[in-house]
Parts: sequence; structure tokens; C-alpha cells
Amino acid sequence: MAEKECCNKKVRDTQEYKDLIHRLNRIEGQVRGVKGMVENDAYCVDILTQVSAITSALNSFNKVLLANHIKTCVSDDIRAGREEKVDELVVTLQKLMK
Repeated sequence: MAEKECCNKKVRDTQEYKDLIHRLNRIEGQVRGVKGMVENDAYCVDILTQVSAITSALNSFNKVLLANHIKTCVSDDIRAGREEKVDELVVTLQKLMK
């Protein structure tokens, strides 16, 4: 995380918070499952399939979080005259698209 980002905060409504935490808990469970598969000498293809599911879940999490960010943080900042948030969004999108 960049220095500037360390102090930014976002107050989320209850539903957004619950949705994000639920998604992260599922992803965490999937990662623990893959760890168990490795520990139990599971077949490589089976592990790769589960890792692919985790990747998809993380991408889905990012899409939801990004949409919420644009609808709230970015649009609020633009309305308040803080146009630099557009540049921040562009940099963020570039990082996500690597």
C-alpha cells in the first residue's frame, strides 16, 4: 500500500460490509481447503481446479468492491471537486488489469 493510502477510510453500510466479509470468509475457507489438499497429497489437477475457483472468487470480490468504490468514494469526491480521484481510479484499474 502506498503511504497516501494508509490514512484513507471508508465507512460501509451494514449490507455492503456483510457481503464483503461473507465473500472473504468463503475465499478464506477455499484457501484452507487447498492447503489441506496439498498436505494430503491431492492430485495436482484437483488442486489447480480449486485454485482457479479461488481466483474467480477473488476477481468477483474485486468487481463488487470496485463498483461500490466508484458509486460512493469516487463519485462523492468528484462532486466535492476532488478530480484527482479520477487519476487514482485509473491507476487502480491499471493495477487490477495486470
